[in-house]
Amino acid sequence: MGLEKEYWKKVVKSLNDIIPIYNKINFYISLGKDEEYRRLGIDGNIKENDLVLDAGSGFGNMSKSALAKTKNVRITLFDPLTSMLKNSHKHLHNNPDMISGIFEYIPIRSDKFDVALCGYSLRDALNVETAISEIHRVLKKGGRWIIVDLGKPDKKIVRLGVLFYLYAILPIIAFLAGGKLGLKFNRICGTYERWLTNKSLLKLLKVKFTKIEVHERLMGGAIMIIGHK
Repeated sequence: MGLEKEYWKKVVKSLNDIIPIYNKINFYISLGKDEEYRRLGIDGNIKENDLVLDAGSGFGNMSKSALAKTKNVRITLFDPLTSMLKNSHKHLHNNPDMISGIFEYIPIRSDKFDVALCGYSLRDALNVETAISEIHRVLKKGGRWIIVDLGKPDKKIVRLGVLFYLYAILPIIAFLAGGKLGLKFNRICGTYERWLTNKSLLKLLKVKFTKIEVHERLMGGAIMIIGHK
């Protein structure tokens, strides 16, 4: 369950190529909702002095949303793309720690973090089950995992609606906002096709986490999940 290795490499290359327009396109293709959904997931789930792991951080957009809510936290950005991490200073000004790596092997000791964040990134994991185990491992007892991502609704008719948007509407918006470079966002379609349904994702999370909170928008096309260890 996850992206096969060769497709993962293509996704990573596309992400690297679109760095100059990444945030701009995300805003438009989410219909201006990306930041709203990040804040909805974060709201009330991060406390003063928490140690926070932003996994699949990119520039650190989830961290930026977290800092808008709670200033006094210590953040570690974790992402396979060093180019994304190097550009994070343009978006974050609190000098976070940075580590390059993949979900399936997080080179951090167990039981370290109070909170883990995944903003539109877990969908890109090579193996979702292994990624869940690793995030669970590095969280302290009582820690929280905040996931914000595209949802894959359990009802087929709604899923088809999301796929129609991704294949027919998204490319037009991405091209208008970012030109030819914006078309590289089409990799989202492939990651979405390989993504778990909302029900299947929750089933995997419940194996490791004692309590799961779920918020859905767009009939399940957008999900905010908080897993409690």
